[in-house]
Formats: sequence, C-alpha cells, structure tokens
Amino acid sequence: MASAWLLRLAYRLLGWLAAPLLFLHLCWRAVRDPAYRRGLPARFGLGLPTPPPAPVIWLHAVSVGEVQAAAPLVRALLRECPDTPVLLTTMTPTGAERVRSLFGEQVLSSWVPYDLPGAVRRFLDWARPRLVIIMETELWPNLYAACGQRNVPLVLASARISPRSVARYRRLLALFSDTLSHGVVIAAQSRADAGRFLELGADPSRTRVTGNIKFDLGVPDDVATRGRAFRDEHAQGRPVWVAASTHEGEEELVLAAHRRLLARHPDGLLLLVPRHPQRFAQVASLLERDGWSFARRSGGAPCMPDMQVYLGDSMGELLQFYAASDLAFVGGSLVPVGGHNLLEPVALGVPALTGPHTFNSAEIAAQLTQAGAVEVVADADSLADRIAALLDDASLRDARAAAGQRVLGENRGSLDRLLELIRPLL
Repeated sequence: MASAWLLRLAYRLLGWLAAPLLFLHLCWRAVRDPAYRRGLPARFGLGLPTPPPAPVIWLHAVSVGEVQAAAPLVRALLRECPDTPVLLTTMTPTGAERVRSLFGEQVLSSWVPYDLPGAVRRFLDWARPRLVIIMETELWPNLYAACGQRNVPLVLASARISPRSVARYRRLLALFSDTLSHGVVIAAQSRADAGRFLELGADPSRTRVTGNIKFDLGVPDDVATRGRAFRDEHAQGRPVWVAASTHEGEEELVLAAHRRLLARHPDGLLLLVPRHPQRFAQVASLLERDGWSFARRSGGAPCMPDMQVYLGDSMGELLQFYAASDLAFVGGSLVPVGGHNLLEPVALGVPALTGPHTFNSAEIAAQLTQAGAVEVVADADSLADRIAALLDDASLRDARAAAGQRVLGENRGSLDRLLELIRPLL
C-alpha cells in the first residue's frame, strides 16, 4: 500500500515537472501541423467550450483507427441512450476529423486531457461523465483514480496489452495494480489479454473476454456503389490497386513495386493514400520528382488513361478507395509503424496484402494470414510479385475474399457482449 502511494506521488510529481515539456512538445507539433493548435488548451483542461447540457457518456479513442473501431459502439449508445450526450475524445487532428466526418453534430468532441491532476479534474468537472469508456489500452493513473473518487464507472473496451507491455508495466506493478483497482471493468479482446491484465492487478470479477470490437465494423450501405462510381469515372477497364495509410519511407517502396507492375500491366493504376494529411504535399512532391503521371483527389479533375497514380489526398474516403480497387496493400507495415486496419478491405471483399510489421494488431493479422485472407510481403519486389499474381487470377482474389468473410463471421459479436457489460453501469 505504501509502495503504491509513493509511486502515485512520484508519478504526479513527474507529471507536474513534465507539464512545461508537454506544452513545448505540442507547440512544436503545431508548427508542423497547425491543427494541433486547436487542441492545445484542452490538453490541459483549459479553454473548454460551454459545458454539455447533461452528464455525458465519455468515450475515448486515440486516433483514426480507434475512432473507426468505436463507431458501432457510438451508434449503439446514441440509439440506446438518446437523452444522454455522447462525448468522443481523441489525441490527434486526424482522429478529430474522423469524428466529425462520421458523426457530425450527433456527438460532442474534444481533445483528451493529459494525465495531470489539474487537467483531469477540470475536464471531469466540465464533462460530468456518467460513464467513461476507453478503447483498447490507455492506462492513466490520475484519470482512473479521479473516476474512482467520483464513483464514475470506467470500462476498458476491446482491451489489449502485449507481453512486451506487461513486462514494462510490471516494473511499476504497485502503481498499475492501484490504477486498475478503482472499479475498472476490463472487456478484453482475448483470454491472453485478460490474463495479462490480471497479472497487473485487475479485479477477476470485473474482467471479461468480449472479443475485438473491430470485427463488428459497420460498412455503410452505399460504399460499394460509391466505389464503382469512382472507378467508372477514373479507372474504367483498368486494373486498380490501393496502397492505404502509407507512411514516410513506405511510399518509395510502394512506387518501386508499382513501377515493376507496370512492366506487366501497363494500364495499371495505383491509388496512393498517405496516412496523415500533413504529408499530402510531401507525397505529391515525391511523385513530381520521380516523374510520375498522376492526378490528385483534391484537384477534382478525373484521372486520365495515361496517368499511373491517383493521389488520395482527402479525408474520410478510404473505404471508397478500397471498394474501387481489385486489391489492397495496408500500410504502416513495410516500415516499423505497426500496421493499420486490415479488416476494412476484408469487410469489403477486397484481398489484402501487408508488410511484416503488424504488431499494432498482431492477433488480427495472424488470424487473417492463417485463414488465407491476407498475405504478408517483405519488400517492394515481393509486393509487386503478389500484386501481379492477384491481378492475373480472379479465382485467387475470390478465394481470399471468401476466407476473409469467414474470419469476420466467426469473430463478430463483441459489440453485443460489450453492451451487456455497459448497460448495468448506466
């Protein structure tokens, strides 16, 4: 008990000492991406708008991927609790933009505060949450303690924790055991995740395996129609592949693969969609420098038959680009970022490729690859070879799509199990 108290005190002292550095870090990021300026005061619990009209259900999703995964849960909460405002917080401008594009005025949105005692207190005073739901893994000692003191139920939804993270957390076991002791409900993705949370001190009576909510992703009914319309306008009769959510250092590999592919499919079109909007101009410059003939989504002009690349420099249209493609490469995986959402193309029946770095969703990647729905490539050469093989073989593409649908069907239901845990808390 004394050890936990001392660690909590040390954590708070470190937070106070780090606050000026956090402020400078945000200012530095705002120089590179002005969108960060809007969230700067809120990260310290300051400059918040008019308080919500009633106590909220607060759901936190770090960035775009978590927002997308949380969308079915948000819609269920709006449907089941129509008189309770839903507040959705994020940590990145792209996450905040995704909230706006998905929900508009249906939800309240804000940046999440740093885990500093004053920032957390001011934010909770403003939001007055009835329930806090945090997606995946964000273990914040000050926030958890403050919710416990206010008797606010807190749920870790679709919770996951890697063996490597457990090893790090175990060094401060007393602090995290104390963090998880404040009535926190753990809705774990798997038995292995549940076991790791129990190792860190989670209450067994409040720890359940509900599965991964990402498998319950909802694809809008009109996405396939919009994808076909996009293809008819920009790539009619052409083989099309999409490189989605790419990162710095990855576009060069993707373009090298596409150059090899064009030797075999001269009319092939690459839809190139960088992950972060602040890099759109940088990727356009790369295409110009290397002599590619390309069109930009932001330009509004159609892609001409002699153009080799279409740059998807827009927000909220990735599902449409998937639906317009014969196959997809999901980025953040040829560079050690950890990979992005493989389930989106799979849900649309689009065969997917990924690089070897998929540690952000290792279990999903393993399930999909073992089932034959997704294939792993190591470099630009193997990426080009597998794209060509899939474009040449429609039956192989169909088999991959069917395997993906089976995996989705076998793993759906997490949302219903999660709602069963949440309803009594409301």
